[in-house]
Amino acid sequence: MPTPALANDPEFTRTLLLVIDFEATTPAGHRPQPVEVAALAVRHVPGRGPQPTGWSYQALIRPPAFAPVTPMMTRTTGIRPQDVAGARTVDQVLAELDAAVPAGPLLLVAQHAPVEASLLADHRDHCPRLASTALLDTRLLARALHPELPSFGLDALITAFDLPRPVERHRALADCEVTALLLRRLLTDAARTGSCTSLAHLVAVAGRPAKSPYGDQAALF
Repeated sequence: MPTPALANDPEFTRTLLLVIDFEATTPAGHRPQPVEVAALAVRHVPGRGPQPTGWSYQALIRPPAFAPVTPMMTRTTGIRPQDVAGARTVDQVLAELDAAVPAGPLLLVAQHAPVEASLLADHRDHCPRLASTALLDTRLLARALHPELPSFGLDALITAFDLPRPVERHRALADCEVTALLLRRLLTDAARTGSCTSLAHLVAVAGRPAKSPYGDQAALF
């Protein structure tokens, strides 16, 4: 009997996969503080696999005074203190993003998802839907499907799978775009090998629970 295909699972085909990424400062003695967030909606297309829907979001965020953009962060991301000086606060930005995400079943996708889960949970009062939604971790999925690889960081996976390296690597939207390509490659491998045959199976292999108690999205799978 042939292995059931992930693409034939109704839960998978109706669920919006929202790739999300933050860039954040890491001030001593404090939790990370976002300076940029981006999200990119992906949905399965029959015969083509996960494809961007055309919906995306990107915003700079003004960090608190105790967590300024440092010279090292500018060298890494290109984001300068003056770029965020007039930006909105993280709570304002995440409230807008939470309201803008398309309706319907949702699963977040992130590379090393605990980082995104923690940042969303820190601001859960302003983004209750996002903060209570489970995450699919492409790092965990890569490790499950390709345990032979020596490293599972995003740069290492870009190289291992010969993905196009973004010109603006370490900017949130560019990292979302390459993570979406990575997700497509990994789900193609999962389909080819029969490693994940349903959305519930996929989440069991590489899922991360939401860190917020709000809502019921985290319990969907």
